[in-house]
Amino acid sequence: MYSYKPSSVCADEILFDVKDGRITNVEFVGGCPGNAIGLANLLEGMEVEEAIKRLKGVRCGAKNTSCPDQFAKALEDIIKISR
Repeated sequence: MYSYKPSSVCADEILFDVKDGRITNVEFVGGCPGNAIGLANLLEGMEVEEAIKRLKGVRCGAKNTSCPDQFAKALEDIIKISR
């Protein structure tokens, strides 16, 4: 299980697994529960690269980032580590 500490968003931590290039077991700790659960359900089984493509750059209100954007950054970090 990976753990990512997002910045500038309501969630305190993002927990997830990647198996065979697909995302599983996503959990946002803190933040907006309904949005976090919905996002986690949508991401289940999605390919890592596809999730990055869809989530990177999403903003939350006036913030320059969001929980989806922070998750994309977490996935990019995983890609960097595995290379």
